[in-house]
Amino acid sequence: MATFTRLLGFLRPYRKSVAAAMLLALGAMGMTVLLPLLTGRAINSINNQDGGRSLRLLALAIVGASVVRLVLSVGRRLVAGRVSLGIEFDLRDRLYGHLQKLDLGFFEGQQTGQLMSRATVDLQAVRFFLGYGLIFIVQSFLTILLSAIAMFILQPKLAAFALIPVPLVVLVARSYGRRSRPALQEVQQRIAELTAEAEENVSGVRVVKAFAAEERQLERFTHRVTRVFEQAMVATKLQALFNPLIAFLPNLGLAAVLLIGGRDVIAGRLTLGGFVAFYAYLLMLIGPMRTLGIMLGAAQRATASGARIFEILDREPALVSPDNAPGPPVDGLGRVEFKHVTLTYPGTNRAVLDNVSLDVPAGRTLALVGPSGAGKSSLVSLLPRLYDPDSGSVLLDGADVSTLDLPALRSSVAIVGDDPFLFSASVHDNIAYGDPTASDEMVRAAAQRAQAVGFIEALPEGFKTMVGERGLTLSGGQRQRIAIARAILSDPRVLILDDATSSVDASTERQIKEALQEVMKGRTTLIIAHRLSTIALADEIAVLEAGRLVEHGSHEQLLERSELYSRIVEKGLPDAVFLTRKPVETEMTGL
Repeated sequence: MATFTRLLGFLRPYRKSVAAAMLLALGAMGMTVLLPLLTGRAINSINNQDGGRSLRLLALAIVGASVVRLVLSVGRRLVAGRVSLGIEFDLRDRLYGHLQKLDLGFFEGQQTGQLMSRATVDLQAVRFFLGYGLIFIVQSFLTILLSAIAMFILQPKLAAFALIPVPLVVLVARSYGRRSRPALQEVQQRIAELTAEAEENVSGVRVVKAFAAEERQLERFTHRVTRVFEQAMVATKLQALFNPLIAFLPNLGLAAVLLIGGRDVIAGRLTLGGFVAFYAYLLMLIGPMRTLGIMLGAAQRATASGARIFEILDREPALVSPDNAPGPPVDGLGRVEFKHVTLTYPGTNRAVLDNVSLDVPAGRTLALVGPSGAGKSSLVSLLPRLYDPDSGSVLLDGADVSTLDLPALRSSVAIVGDDPFLFSASVHDNIAYGDPTASDEMVRAAAQRAQAVGFIEALPEGFKTMVGERGLTLSGGQRQRIAIARAILSDPRVLILDDATSSVDASTERQIKEALQEVMKGRTTLIIAHRLSTIALADEIAVLEAGRLVEHGSHEQLLERSELYSRIVEKGLPDAVFLTRKPVETEMTGL
């Protein structure tokens, strides 16, 4: 009931529309209830051989009531449809907006397909019930109530017999609700798993085909489909049992009315028109009871889906800006400090960072090196507050980043990763993502500095060329240069390069490094490097191992006092020639 009550809260902005829909439904039901009474009187007129003025008036009244019911029903459906679509809009907007606020740790523990299922399948179930199902239930109850009142007015004794099955219908409906809700919730969960599997297969289609694993993936997908089918059959069996049972019970009252009422007509205690009117009211009860069975199932599905949606909406963002938080100091130049930071990811026991302290003066370039899993990416992720340390502090220009406004902080830091993400948009729009207000000239200048203009102009439509999903229509090096141009355009105080030249050949790498050397002038830069040639761009080097800072200094100093760094250099040959910091021409000759 708590979930159901919360779902009803989404109707609050549409109170007037819901009230209007209810009034229209009530009016339509009033006309519906009036029709059997008019029909009964018409039959009595025919039976009395009165085919004159009264019969014509009754026929006109029936037509008029039918037309009014038609108009009211159309109006009710239009209003209900608008409410339904409005709820869908609000739910999508709220769910997506909330997802944007959640921290990176939340998404790392979720499958994309699961989230998409909640934003589509679950949301549709909630939308249908709140927009239509609830009104159908109210309308059914109104029909039953008004019909029962009319029946008691016409023939109290027959009404009592006819309504005997109603309590049984209520009990069966309650039992159905208790048993179907968990079954339907499991169906929704398995559909989400199926959606996640499908999304993963489509996103990873290149890997699937590269390993000729189509049959294997089909088997996995078939397993997911089978699980959905099996659980859906559980829900279907419940529905197949209870819905016909709910529809069957009113027929007991129908049989009693035919038996008792028929005898009264034969004995002359009841007119034929009165019996027909009463019988029509009884038939009006059967349809709404069937509808109730279906809509109660929809209510259970909506409640199950609502619970899954609320699991996301109830998740509070782990990283938020303090109230009235300022941005980074306006006179700051990009000094970065890590003070005794320790970080453990949720759900793990091992610290990925352990008491790390570093001070990077403004305008300097620091390279972070070390084995995979040493904590390099985790360390730089603390600066834009993608994560918060368990202990210690991270400072930007003397201000603790946890006290700053998040959007302003992240606008001061740009990250170029080893596998940059591009949106399904034009090349121009992907670069302008760093500054949506940038002019075409600014976008082109950023691309020029990233050594990207050449290949962009060679594309079919130049800067207007649409990039495929995740940028898969471009090579890895092209994607990285567009990502670098995007970072350049944002003009950050601090630039983070997470192995940003890993997917390019030697010639392209040289071009990008020439561009980066220009961009990095006077800007604090943190470089995560797995290729030793990249370290040539750095003023200082920090060596991390197992989450600890083991050494910090220049290349020459580290060669003398760090065995780990010496091993990295030795294994990195022939790239180590880049560490001599010689001019580019000399470096290439050395290669």
